[in-house]
Amino acid sequence: MPQHNLTKQKRGISTLAKIIVVTSGKGGVGKTTSSAAISSGLAMRGKKTAVIDFDIGLRNLDLIMNCERRVVYDFVNVINGEATLRQALIKDKRCPNLFILPASQTRDKDALSQEGVEKVLLELAEDGFDFIICDSPAGIEHGAFMALYFADAAIVVANPEVSSVRDSDRILGILQSKSRAAEQGKTVEEMLLLTRYNPERVAKGEMLGVEDVEEILATKLLGVIPESETVLKASNQGTPVIHDEDSPAGQAYADAVSRLLGEEVEHRFIAVEQKGLFSRLFRRSA
Repeated sequence: MPQHNLTKQKRGISTLAKIIVVTSGKGGVGKTTSSAAISSGLAMRGKKTAVIDFDIGLRNLDLIMNCERRVVYDFVNVINGEATLRQALIKDKRCPNLFILPASQTRDKDALSQEGVEKVLLELAEDGFDFIICDSPAGIEHGAFMALYFADAAIVVANPEVSSVRDSDRILGILQSKSRAAEQGKTVEEMLLLTRYNPERVAKGEMLGVEDVEEILATKLLGVIPESETVLKASNQGTPVIHDEDSPAGQAYADAVSRLLGEEVEHRFIAVEQKGLFSRLFRRSA
């Protein structure tokens, strides 16, 4: 898997970075949670990583990353020349290789311009970042289009339900028709991240199974994140769930990061857990 695609020649030196947009058609599917976990996971693996909040006017990434009190300048300040990128970037306290660029809460989404976004991305690339994660707003409005336009790869986050999967299919169509890669006759690498997955509910027919979603979207499966209370707990505590190594959700995100880096890792948490002999005997005698 190619690791770096954004290039710019400056004084004869080529600078490289891979831009990944984390996107969804439907809101509330765990997109920002996934952006925080994946960017943290890449940094934990030694990759210099920046994660940018494109949700202008709302801003939630800083809460999940527990850096809301450290925000002085934001993405729009940098685009408008009101602050330097170095002034706006917040270094994560847990991962020295991770930097957060927060969104503005006081501007509207039209504050993002194609030229401004490109300038910031190029500057990050020149600063030696390996990965730039773009946390996109849901849907297909201006902020979402700005987040996906320069992407080399896209992680489409979906829940195993019909409406979420249908909206994800629409996002995939936009990626392959309106991105810069599409304008250049190239394709954006697509990956599916299925969140809030519950095998027992799948077995009961209450939600779509992994195979169902893969068949509908025809997209490579990056990971399956099991439904877990630890995800909400981690978000409320301002700690990306990937730091919780005992949590199945944290383990699943770590597996997804490994696949993102080109490793072959078997998918877990997609089948109903088989009860052991003693637990079955105990239940029978109870």
